[in-house]
Amino acid sequence: MKFTSSRRLAAVAVAALLAACSSGSADNASATSAAPTAAACTPASLQTLTAGKLTVATGQPAYYPWVIDDKPEAGKGFEAAVAYAVAKQLGYADTDVTWVRTTFDSAITPGPKTFDFNLQQYTITDERKAAVDFSSPYYTTPQAIVAVKGGKLDGITTIAELKNAKLGAGVGTTAIDIIKTTVGTEPQVFNDNAAAVAALKNGQIDGVVVDLPTAFYLSGVEVENGIIAGQFPLSGSGDNFGLLLAKDSPITSCVSQAVDALKADGTLDALAATWLGTDAGAAVLK
Repeated sequence: MKFTSSRRLAAVAVAALLAACSSGSADNASATSAAPTAAACTPASLQTLTAGKLTVATGQPAYYPWVIDDKPEAGKGFEAAVAYAVAKQLGYADTDVTWVRTTFDSAITPGPKTFDFNLQQYTITDERKAAVDFSSPYYTTPQAIVAVKGGKLDGITTIAELKNAKLGAGVGTTAIDIIKTTVGTEPQVFNDNAAAVAALKNGQIDGVVVDLPTAFYLSGVEVENGIIAGQFPLSGSGDNFGLLLAKDSPITSCVSQAVDALKADGTLDALAATWLGTDAGAAVLK
């Protein structure tokens, strides 16, 4: 895809609250027993779908900046890089990692999985933890509103100004809860973010609520004259993204241990700085 320099900058200037990534993780992961020993967290001992291999899932398609050019196997993009970092921490070579695709919604439903873990910006919630496991969080982000320059939301500075706006969100996303609880209105719910963006382009809605990094991509690349109308204040620790696993997966504790190690040694911060950038510049709505 070819961009003008200004749109390229907008796409690259994706927000990452790196300091938030350093916050505690144990409270957000699925409950696990005592930490496994190092010997239990190796390819020879981990009970993965395929012995000695790690099957990782992402979306179809997978979007920038999470995965570059929809090719997670290249290891480019924040979540693709995180997956390989976790695999390496667990002792897997890059060639031992196999990628599969799932929809966002199907992965969070109860039942058997076609993957060992899945990365699609899954926010850890108590409701979801009833159906699936999560690792410790690997990234924390606020939600933001993508709108159109010159549109109804251009120039807003407060949440109160959203009361009469038509806001959309993808099905199954925490953006729906943000609209309901923080704004106090009912969102228009779409099958996915792509459908919500199409509605924004067609003038059916005034704004789309997504996580802040995705907002930078959509406003800088997908939406002509797109803007970030503002970001919502972080509540508590913000939206914590976790690696999603099958409920009661035998590898949840080991995966969380790997994520914790990558957080402690600065790897996650470094990957976020490389693929998501810092200093977003999207104003926080009051």
